[in-house]
Amino acid sequence: MKYSEGESGRKFKNMLKEYFDVLSELNFEDMIPWLWWVDRVRGTSARVEKVAKEVDEFLDGLVEERLRKQSNSGDDGDVDNSEDFLDILINIQKKDANSLLDRDDIKGLLLDVYTAETDTTTTTILEWAFVELLKHPRTFKKLQDEVRMVLQDKNHINQQDIDNIKYLKAVIKETLRLHPPAPTLIPRVSREDAKVMGYNIMKGTRVIINGWAIQRDPKVWDEPDEFQPEMFLDNNIDYKGHDFELIPFGARRRGCPGMQFALVIDEYVLANLLHKFDWELPNGGKEADLDMEEEHGSTVHKKVPLLVMAKEFSS
Repeated sequence: MKYSEGESGRKFKNMLKEYFDVLSELNFEDMIPWLWWVDRVRGTSARVEKVAKEVDEFLDGLVEERLRKQSNSGDDGDVDNSEDFLDILINIQKKDANSLLDRDDIKGLLLDVYTAETDTTTTTILEWAFVELLKHPRTFKKLQDEVRMVLQDKNHINQQDIDNIKYLKAVIKETLRLHPPAPTLIPRVSREDAKVMGYNIMKGTRVIINGWAIQRDPKVWDEPDEFQPEMFLDNNIDYKGHDFELIPFGARRRGCPGMQFALVIDEYVLANLLHKFDWELPNGGKEADLDMEEEHGSTVHKKVPLLVMAKEFSS
């Protein structure tokens, strides 16, 4: 089902916008739990409950619609062999009676995919990756030359092409290191008492991980505040949650399930933009004029939107 136009599209976009607004709003209970009542007085709690209900009803409708579609396909013998992400999740639940995957889990995974593919992707590609490339012209030219050497006069890019552009992956990794979409990751709650670096952490404590600081730790990274994609050409550190030096999407089983969806889009979009167009700042602007100030929210955007001019490239 598509939610890009018409009344359903408008409602879907408004719902996502409200969801992101709620995520980025300050909640006193998150920082000082006994001040929960302040959020009630401010109306924050009521707003969260309203958005949560709308999102849950929307996702529940998606699952119900897909179940009806699967049931009808089975009844008339017209079985579509193609499966998408939602089909796979539902079939896992159906085939395994002991599966730990229930409907709430399915809806949670769907929500992660929707949100990770939207704001995260545009933040990484259209803002920070591009602005860092513009701010570093030599890096920009190096990547653009490699993209055009690999793609040449192709009109369509496939995954093998993307895999052959090694510097592209290094640029995206470095962008995620310097500009993680969610700098403090997603808050967690400790499930049992623990001791960390000499501190006693009680069960039920809300835990916030400062991924931004980890990824700029001078003990791990040389010149950690500099944009240096080359360092990812010489090591195997990846953003998939197995290397704790780079955790823009979290780590291990607590990693974001929408990560791969977002990164595939990142690679294709950036490769296409560099392949098809030449880019420059308007009005003769220089890289030193680029404003790098951040605006905090559910994801970290540039405070001043990036303005850039595109000129179609002809080989």
